[in-house]
Amino acid sequence: MLLDYEIDEKVAIITMNSGENRFNPDFLAAFLDILDKVEQTTEAQTIIIKSAHEKIFSNGLDLDWLVPTLKEQKLEEVKKYFYNLNKLLIRIITYPMITIAAITGHVFAAGAIFACAFDFRFMRSDRGYFCLPEVDLGIPFLPGMIALLGKGIPSYKFEELTYTGCRLTAMDCEKHHIITKAYPLDKLLKETLGFAKGLNKQRSTVVEIKKRMNNKIVHALEVEDVPYIESGKYNY
Repeated sequence: MLLDYEIDEKVAIITMNSGENRFNPDFLAAFLDILDKVEQTTEAQTIIIKSAHEKIFSNGLDLDWLVPTLKEQKLEEVKKYFYNLNKLLIRIITYPMITIAAITGHVFAAGAIFACAFDFRFMRSDRGYFCLPEVDLGIPFLPGMIALLGKGIPSYKFEELTYTGCRLTAMDCEKHHIITKAYPLDKLLKETLGFAKGLNKQRSTVVEIKKRMNNKIVHALEVEDVPYIESGKYNY
């Protein structure tokens, strides 16, 4: 399975099992499906997302799928792909539960953008970098991506990350308030779970807060991104 989940009291722990957890059509569909299952069939009030890969949380877009698809001029498939990626990001920032990323290793590019969608982030302290290498890849961020990154990264650090493509350690991320706390791998899930269990909040209240707090990000993903996605021009 690309993803699975377990329930610990009122916490749903979703595990990404797709290697480097790169976003491709199958992974996006499976992710959206499991989020629906957790919401509709459990009484969870908080979710934790973690990776089965002990060195990588997510390495972003699946370029092994995207590049050949673009070369073959399958633009409708590519458009659908980006719309579904945005659908996943919107789902996370409007999810009716508090969401927490347990970042178990490297979190790069769209993986870092995805991590910023969560309400809280914890990260492994002894391995892994947080990095936005798009400036070196020739891929400018879409408006929705910029809005999401602004949710998770202070503006002064966001500009440095964006323009330099530098790598931050977990301790750097903690210092600059990109994550809540860094822990060694053997303590990461335990500490994240302990934090999650202390957040016994009602879904109806959480979702309404998120709608009000994140409405500008949702607008960017749903409206401002559309001309860029429809253009079919994704790099320079």
